[in-house]
Amino acid sequence: MFHLELRQFPHVARAFNLSRQELDARFVRPWVNGTVIEHDDRRWAPERARLTIYEGQELRPDEIGMGRGWPTVVKTSEEVTETLLAEARRGAEANSAVQLFKTMLQSAAATPIGFGDIIALAVRVYPQWRASERLALAEQAVWEMLHHGQLTLTGSEGPVAPEQWQPILLSWSTWTEGDGLVLTAAG
Repeated sequence: MFHLELRQFPHVARAFNLSRQELDARFVRPWVNGTVIEHDDRRWAPERARLTIYEGQELRPDEIGMGRGWPTVVKTSEEVTETLLAEARRGAEANSAVQLFKTMLQSAAATPIGFGDIIALAVRVYPQWRASERLALAEQAVWEMLHHGQLTLTGSEGPVAPEQWQPILLSWSTWTEGDGLVLTAAG
């Protein structure tokens, strides 16, 4: 469970027993995007307020009442604010990177392109990224484009059926050896 505190002098608001999904949707993603958060009949602007997040056990109602909640959280939980905000920032950056890479891949796939060429494109576009990040970017872009009908996957025996896409994309040899597979921009 997650517990958080919003602080903007002279006001303080706290929320207890949040699931990760609720925390991300109501607080973390809006915070990272610079969106004002509405909580406890107040508006909390990321540029003026401070957000603190703890992860720990679920608190019972008697542990929260009479002002005992936050001291209990601080004693029994681990602060995870920076970790969660960094994850959210990476997620937002990765999503925009995937969209940009898909645009570049669409152009590159005007003629058949192999999986090694896709990795080479990712290396040229994101030279500062780790190899695993570039592979993840390429894999996600290809996966999304196949499912949206923007790319076609062809092997030595012709078009590859959609039920075969996942094992092919998850295979290391596909990305390192190509296995005779090519992608082409659809239509």
